[in-house]
Amino acid sequence: MDSAVDYWAAADLLKWQVEMGADEAILDAPLDRYALEPPAPAAEKPARVDAPAAKDKKGTPPPIPDVLKVDPAAIAARRAASAKSLEELAATMEAFEHCDLRHGARNFIFAEGMPSARVMILGDAPKRDDDVKGQLFVGPVGVLFDRMFEAIGLRRDSELSAEALYVTTLLPWRTPSDRTPSADEVEMMLPFVKKHISLVAPDVLVLFGGVTCQTFLGQGGMARKRGRWAEIEGRPALPMFHPMQVMGDPDKKRDTWADLLSLKSKLRELQ
Repeated sequence: MDSAVDYWAAADLLKWQVEMGADEAILDAPLDRYALEPPAPAAEKPARVDAPAAKDKKGTPPPIPDVLKVDPAAIAARRAASAKSLEELAATMEAFEHCDLRHGARNFIFAEGMPSARVMILGDAPKRDDDVKGQLFVGPVGVLFDRMFEAIGLRRDSELSAEALYVTTLLPWRTPSDRTPSADEVEMMLPFVKKHISLVAPDVLVLFGGVTCQTFLGQGGMARKRGRWAEIEGRPALPMFHPMQVMGDPDKKRDTWADLLSLKSKLRELQ
């Protein structure tokens, strides 16, 4: 019996194979894979003479050499030291490639207000509304912020140094979902913050919120820190509740008002 397949039968078989999902011809003849010889085992590499020194007795890999490690805080310190003006500092911070927050935020927010102001406000990081608008303390929190300081004769839009405010944050970029800044993020940006304070040279610093106070004053509850004057970078500093904390807890308004009066008294004392 002739086993040859005619043209139409072959076409039907090919059509059936395509419908079954066979869409690529690998070889033009069958391949008996069981007939292949197994690959020869790879030759073992000779052991290095110094191999025993690569691990300790417990098999722990050696530490990474210091020359291969990157210390963002040390890099930030060198770059901050080279900035001779606020403009140079802002440009250096914006170009700092080791803080990943820069990739997720819309805006780099350096500061706002008059650099010659007697009072420098230091918060933790821009929030969502700040990031959208490219300014600090906007929206309902900004309204409360303005009312708080206007009550003691200070405004961030004043052109008089004695009545002006200068506002900045530990981080110039918003954190994802406004989460609390991590210790690593704060540590790497801290040299820039200290340089910022040095260049502005305010009479008084106001520290807003738990993260900022913890960064400069160490561990401890915000309720115990607020209202107690400290010295930061050679200048008197007053810890206060962040306006967002005051909005979330009206009971904090009385303490905030007491802190504002203390700030007003300190400014008179330093005249």
